[in-house]
Amino acid sequence: MNSAAVSEKEPIAIIAGNGLLPFYVAKAARDAGHRPFIVQLRGEGGNDWSGFEQMEADIGGFRPVVMALRKRRIEKIVLSGGVNSRPELLSLRPTLSVLASIPAILAKLRSGGDDKVLRMVIALFEKHGFEVVAAQSIAGDLLAEAGALGRHAPDREAEGDIEAAANAARTIGAMDIGQGAVSVGGRVVALESAEGTDQMLQRVAALRKSGRISARRRGVLVKVCKPQQDLRADLPSIGANTVRLAAAAGLSGIAVEAGRSLVLGREETLRAADTAGLFVYGLEPDLRS
Repeated sequence: MNSAAVSEKEPIAIIAGNGLLPFYVAKAARDAGHRPFIVQLRGEGGNDWSGFEQMEADIGGFRPVVMALRKRRIEKIVLSGGVNSRPELLSLRPTLSVLASIPAILAKLRSGGDDKVLRMVIALFEKHGFEVVAAQSIAGDLLAEAGALGRHAPDREAEGDIEAAANAARTIGAMDIGQGAVSVGGRVVALESAEGTDQMLQRVAALRKSGRISARRRGVLVKVCKPQQDLRADLPSIGANTVRLAAAAGLSGIAVEAGRSLVLGREETLRAADTAGLFVYGLEPDLRS
């Protein structure tokens, strides 16, 4: 679980999926004096990369990426952002050095969860001689701290929901299914799977509207790392949109693991939570698993 730092002014590649995380990491890298090179995964965009050196690459197209990185003498890589679609088997374009790994690659693409696939991607880059570093080693200010991050804090009922949802999230995480869960009145009502956090919260809002969830009890979203997770990729993250969707679902707050989760656009996110009357809380991580 390497989280090695990157020396100032050292070139670094950011493999950019969807969401805001790649942009925050790239900006933090540039502000710290690094020279970020953006590899935007085709079909997973959304950020404005003007002002950054960049290329677009197919998901699974390792050969052109490796050539571009070696041309720029880049040795370190950050994996950031989500990926909505897995590569089709025919889209893989490996270099000769990884052809022997193709059976294992195909097995993970067919049946592996997100954690297994991310580990496979990290291993492929390492086979090419690159070092994969954690996003938080560059943008450490994104990490959640322990305790209440905004003006509001969980009450006793919310604390019970935090415990129930955290236990559920760790259980599905160990199965490489997802990182989040929602508990209302001590009852787990939603588990995150391939659809992601936003869609899970929309589902909770629909359940609330239909009367399947108590209108009197509010509930909590909890996001935690999978017990087996490599901390160099796919840390749980929340942002202002997470807060808005949690509020629309009638929840009282959001809890994430301190030091192992990211708060994107912290100022906007906490302002949205304060305005909506929601807490954002950093849990002490459970490192027993």
